[in-house]
Amino acid sequence: MIKREYYSVRTGKITQDQEINFEVLKRLFSITYNKLVKEGYFQKYFGIDCTDGYMEGELGSDIEAIIFVNLRKENLYPIYKNLPNYTEDDLFDMIEFLHDHCSKGLDGNYHSWNGCGYHYEKFNNLEGQKYFRDELNPILSGYREGFEISKEGHILVLSQNGLSNLLEAEIPSSDKDNITNKIDAAILKFRRHKSTLADRKEAIRELADVLEFIKPAIQKYLNKKDQNDIFNIANNFGIRHHNKDQQTEYDKPIWYSWIFYFYLATIHAV
Repeated sequence: MIKREYYSVRTGKITQDQEINFEVLKRLFSITYNKLVKEGYFQKYFGIDCTDGYMEGELGSDIEAIIFVNLRKENLYPIYKNLPNYTEDDLFDMIEFLHDHCSKGLDGNYHSWNGCGYHYEKFNNLEGQKYFRDELNPILSGYREGFEISKEGHILVLSQNGLSNLLEAEIPSSDKDNITNKIDAAILKFRRHKSTLADRKEAIRELADVLEFIKPAIQKYLNKKDQNDIFNIANNFGIRHHNKDQQTEYDKPIWYSWIFYFYLATIHAV
């Protein structure tokens, strides 16, 4: 839907009241969702509303029940009926659910009666999910501080300017248990929608654990003062320890971001 940023958006001349608020976000989501439905991207799982009668998809006939089992919420489906009453959490939950159940139709038959359209029989989930992200992410990026749907289907806060490559760069290590899995978990925890300060602190602590694990390499490549500075942050600023000697009088939303990216960059550098 959104091809690129045009002049006023690109140059920052859009005022706050012209930005995407929640009601606008729901309207843009509705337009995109209806487009995807029309193009058959939900036929595999949600079925087909055929002119000859409803044809079940893999989720069965009681989709409301399936959504309740997965999201533990009622009154989310059908979307056209319930969307006006969605909260932000409701919308983001449904977007993640739809991402998991979006599949591109590859082969099928055209049902011409009353302009019914294609009935697909073969599908590709990965292509469907990628298309879903391509359609929704430009919209989500303009809402509040900016969000995106990851390849795993998580709605995450957009990375800060210039730091997206750091979050996506591959860690040059084959040690999944002690390094890569811990880093991936920390990044997800830090960027997840509505992550709390406690979540972000835990993410920093996990990166500190990775730094502790690779300490021999740190000692090899960094001088003594730099080594001490790295671990001083974790040990004396209320990250890993809880005692009266900790220095905690700092603006956590700002400094947690700085510590997180500093630790992640240090791991990459080492």
